[in-house]
Amino acid sequence: MKIIPAKIKGVLIIEPDIFEDNRGWFVASYNKKKLSEFGINTEFIQDNHSMSKTKGILRGLHFQNHPFSQAKLVYCTRGAVLDVVVDLRKNSPTYKKWLSTLLSEENKKLLFIPRGFAHGFITLTDNALFQYKVDNDYDKASERSIRFDDPEIGIDWGNANPLLIDRDRNAPLLKDCDINF
Repeated sequence: MKIIPAKIKGVLIIEPDIFEDNRGWFVASYNKKKLSEFGINTEFIQDNHSMSKTKGILRGLHFQNHPFSQAKLVYCTRGAVLDVVVDLRKNSPTYKKWLSTLLSEENKKLLFIPRGFAHGFITLTDNALFQYKVDNDYDKASERSIRFDDPEIGIDWGNANPLLIDRDRNAPLLKDCDINF
């Protein structure tokens, strides 16, 4: 397992060891002991799994305010997504900065996202399967969204017309959001 610190402190790109033979392949997508060797001591409490039917579906940018903020370990098990995180930690030198990572069935990369980030992804293929672990319960009252096309953040999603649900299309701009990190 190889862990690469991303440009934003706390975010880690994880390249798991892939064992292939004539039958196929095997990957350990989660290994608590190995991750703790790299400082990831998060206790995940729930696994989530989503399926997006078509290319161009954008989910995000989502987060939960403190005390229900969530760290996440995300990966794509079928197809491909462009995964995006935005640093919402007001005291961070990378506050309001974003980064994107290609997660795919082929590269098998995972992304560790600490608490204090908004998260979203756009599907690059049809029938994309996306899985993630979280370290805190879902709390509807703490759930927040930020517009995917907020000019203050300036994310390049690679798609000018993504498919969105009303909640994401009508999400507030960052400046109008009550972030408490």
